[in-house]
Amino acid sequence: MSETCNILGIAGSLRRESYNRSALRAATELVPPGSRIEVFELDGIPGFNQDDEQHPPAKVVELKRRIRAADALLFVTPEYNYSIPGVLKNAIDWASRPYGDNAWSGKPAAIMGASIGGIGTARAQYHLRQVFVFVNVYTINQPEVMIGNAAERFDAQGNLKDETSRKLIRQLLENLVDWTERLRPPEAPASARYQAQGVSMR
Repeated sequence: MSETCNILGIAGSLRRESYNRSALRAATELVPPGSRIEVFELDGIPGFNQDDEQHPPAKVVELKRRIRAADALLFVTPEYNYSIPGVLKNAIDWASRPYGDNAWSGKPAAIMGASIGGIGTARAQYHLRQVFVFVNVYTINQPEVMIGNAAERFDAQGNLKDETSRKLIRQLLENLVDWTERLRPPEAPASARYQAQGVSMR
C-alpha cells in the first residue's frame, strides 16, 4: 500500500487467557510492513438499550471513534453455542446505532477465530458474516482462519506456535491490506480539490 493501513483489532472474548485474545496478539506481530493493529477491548460496554442510543456511554462513543479512525477491521471471535459471543454482538449493535449513524458502514474487515474444538469457530464466523451484511461491513473471504484444537496450537504462555496458523494469519492480513487499498476512494484531481476549497484555477 502507498499509505499506512491502520487496523482496529477486536477480540470477542473477555477472558484474560482466551485463545482468541492470544490469536489477536499474534496477528499484531504478523501484520505486513507499513501496517499496524491497534486493539480495542470490549470490557465495560453495557448491554444495548435503545433508550440510551442518543446519549451512549463513553465507552461506546470511544468505540465508534476508533472504528471511524481505522482503515480496516480485524475480528477474532470465539464460538458460543454455535454463534458469536453476546459481548461481540452487543458491541456491533451499539456501534451501528442510532439509525443513520452506523460506524461500521463501508469498512473493510477480516475474520478469524480459535476454538478447542475441531472446526475452529466456523459457525460463529459464518454468523458474523451474516451480521456484517446488514451493517455493511466488507469482509474478505479468504483465507479462512479457523484455528481448531487450539490447546495444541498455543504454548503455555499463550503464544501461537503452530506455523500453519501463523502462515494463514499472515496471508489473511496481507489480503486485508490489499482489499483496503482497493476500496480506498481515489484521490480527487487537484482542480476538484481547489474548487472544493473555493480556490480559482484561472
